[in-house]
Amino acid sequence: MMTLARNPAAAYRRVGLDARIEASSAADLTRICLEEAVAALLQARTAAERGSLAVREPLVRAQTIMVWLAGSVAPEHPLHASLKAFYGGLASQIAANFQQADAGAIARIRNDISDLLEAAG
Repeated sequence: MMTLARNPAAAYRRVGLDARIEASSAADLTRICLEEAVAALLQARTAAERGSLAVREPLVRAQTIMVWLAGSVAPEHPLHASLKAFYGGLASQIAANFQQADAGAIARIRNDISDLLEAAG
C-alpha cells in the first residue's frame, strides 16, 4: 500500500480501472485490456525516445496483457486461431524491445492495437 501512497495518480488510475473491470462484459474487458496496452506502449515509446530506463515496466505490462489476451480467446470464437496468433505475435514483438527499446517499433505495435480497437468500434 505504500507504493500507492507515494503515487496518488497511480492509485486513482488503479481504482478507476478496477471499477471499469467490475462493471464490464467479456467484450468490454477485451477493449479495456487493449486500451491499457495502448497506454502502456505510449509510455514505453516516450521513455524510449528519451533514452529512459523506465521503458521496461510499461513494455512488460503491455506484453502481459497481450499474452493474457492470446490465452483467453474463447475456443468457439470464429476468429480464435487468428486472434490468438495476432495477440501472440504482438506479445513477441513487444518482448523483442526488452533489451533494446526501439521507439519506432513500439509505435508500430501500438498502432496495430489501435487499429484493432478502431475496427472493433
